Order: sequence, then structure tokens, then C-alpha cells
Amino acid sequence: MKRSQRLPWIDGARGFALFGILMVNVPAFNAPFFLYGGEEQYWSGSVNHGLQDFIDIFFQASFYPLFSLLFGFGVQMMWERLQNNKVLVRRLFILLAFGLIHAFLIWHGDILLSYAGVGFLLFFFFHQQPRVLSRWFWGLLMIPGVLYTWFLYMSREYLGWVNREAITNAFNGYTSDSYITIVTQNFQDWMYANSGFLGLLFLIISLLPMFLIGMLLMKKRWLHDVDTFHPIVRRILYVSLAIFLIFKAGPYLAGNPEWLSFIQDHIGGAASSIFYLTAITLLFQHQKWGRRLQFLTYAGKMSLTNYLSQSILCFLLFYGPGFNLYGKVSPIWSVAIVFAIYSFQAFFSKWWLARFYFGPLEWIWRSLTYMKKQPMRRRKETAF
Repeated sequence: MKRSQRLPWIDGARGFALFGILMVNVPAFNAPFFLYGGEEQYWSGSVNHGLQDFIDIFFQASFYPLFSLLFGFGVQMMWERLQNNKVLVRRLFILLAFGLIHAFLIWHGDILLSYAGVGFLLFFFFHQQPRVLSRWFWGLLMIPGVLYTWFLYMSREYLGWVNREAITNAFNGYTSDSYITIVTQNFQDWMYANSGFLGLLFLIISLLPMFLIGMLLMKKRWLHDVDTFHPIVRRILYVSLAIFLIFKAGPYLAGNPEWLSFIQDHIGGAASSIFYLTAITLLFQHQKWGRRLQFLTYAGKMSLTNYLSQSILCFLLFYGPGFNLYGKVSPIWSVAIVFAIYSFQAFFSKWWLARFYFGPLEWIWRSLTYMKKQPMRRRKETAF
């Protein structure tokens, strides 16, 4: 079977993104505070607050952008290889179907539906030069970031509101034994987070620039031939680290006011995702670090399967039909759950990929994309 060459540091970055997404998603699965506020009051104590601040700086709004960047990178790679819009359209529609199932039947925090929807805009950019992609990236990053931050500053006295009624409804809904009640509450939360023109606008503003910077990196081939472009990759690393620290950690020097939250996530999150990608890329160029980080590649190669299985496991842990731990897991135990789930996924992914070419959902996605059943089981003599 002829297969495209993979870049292990890209798979490693995708695996690391899965870990970061889980670190943010477990608290959001466990309680409604991410949507409706009130987390600081509910989880008291210096340890919990310190851990929340650490996650806010190094994880929050850093790994969805990283996943988005890698999505754009992968879509551009596929388009250049196939030059077939029909296949890509079919691939996005299949992803849309996965997203619909995930968003409305499992968890309102789904990203697949958003990726598929915004992904259709990428057909306007496949033929564009890297400099055009760069201008769109910076424009979509800086202009909304500055304008909306100014708006938040002007209305800062109205920020920080806690929607206690919605919190009560969420606790009642997700602790119910009825799956229908849970799905209904899930739909209400999804509508709260995504409905309306502004919801769509913010979705595009959040995802499209990261898709485009991923496409730019693919076009430039900086991450393909790291030896040749090592000075450029290192420069990107240092610049992104500086922006990351200024925008993600900097607000804490000013008391972390609410009106800085958008620019902290929008610009700081974009910079942190680029820093994580370039750091992993450079680490993989060293033999010892490449071996140490190899476990990330196994999870990354099965990113769709692992992402959806994370949600299924969290559903069983936190909602009424499962262990019903909703609202009962403190931030420190949330971190423990993240390490437990991700460790299992990394070991399972390695075991699975030693026997099969693709993860289960990756195989379904690929087979439907090409409208042909793909080879699945590895032959015994095939080297892993």
C-alpha cells in the first residue's frame, strides 16, 4: 500500500494537543463554570486557584489553536497531494457528520463541527501565496483582538457576571439518570455557546487564522526540512514564546482583569500554539528527545479516535448514567484524571497501531472519503 510520508513531529504535536485539550475539557465536562462563570467561588483554596491559573496560562486557548493549525497544515497537504476538491468536500462533510453526533449526543464542547464548517472557507485560500495567507492571519488575529478588547474595556463594569440559574439547570440536567434530559441540557449549552451571528463570527475569527498559518507552514515546507530551515524555526520559536508570555502571563501582573480575557486567549493562545509546535519540532531533531516523545506520535496518529473517546470516557465519569461525578471533582483531581486517561490512550494507541494501519474512526473517515474500503490490518512481516 502506497502511503504518504509522515512527519513524526507533526504527529507528536497532534498528540500533545490531545493532552492539552483534555486538560481543558475535563473541568468543562465536570462543571458548567467555563460557560456560566463562578469557578473561583465554587473551587476555593490557594492550591485550586493556583492550579486554575497555571492551566489558564499554559493550556486554556492554546491547544484548540494548535489543533486548528495542524488541521490547516493537513488539509493543505492533502489538497496539494490530490488536487481534487470533490474528495476534500466529501472529507469535510464526513467530519461534519462526526461533529453533529459528538456535539448533540455526547458533548456541547465539540470542535469537529466547527472545523468542518469553517474548513469550507479554505477553498478560497488553497491557491493563495504564503504572503497573502500571512496578511489574513495577522489581520484576523490583530484587528478583532484590539477592537473587541477595547469594547470589553469600555464595558468592563458589566463583566464577571455569573449565570446562577444556568448553573443550577446544568447541575440538574447532567446529574439526571435520563439520557434524554442530558441531551436536552447539552443542546441548550451548545446553543448558548454557538448560536447567532456573533457566535458564527467569533468562531471564524478564532479558527480561520490558525487554519491559515498552518497552510502557510505547509506551503513554506519549514517543518519538512528542519535542518535547512533551522534558523527560521528557532526564530519563530523565540518570537512566539515572547508573545505567548506577554499576552498569556502578562495580564496576571495587572490582576488578570476580565477585559483582557479575549486578547489573552486570541493572540496569546495563537502564539502559545505556535511555540508548542516549533518546540516539539526542534526537540524531535535530537535523537534522545525524539525517543522520549515518541509516545505522543501514537496518540497523534489516532487523534480523531482519541478525541471522541475522551468525550465518551468523560461522559461516563461525570454524567448521571455513569459515575455521576458532575461538580464533585476538584481541579487537582481533574489533573489526575487527565493523566490517567491520556496515559491509557497513549499505550492503547501504540498497541493498536502495531496491529493496524489506522485508528478505528480514522479508518472509517478515510474509507468514506475515498469511497473505497481501506486496508486495515498490518501483515505480520510489516515493520511498525
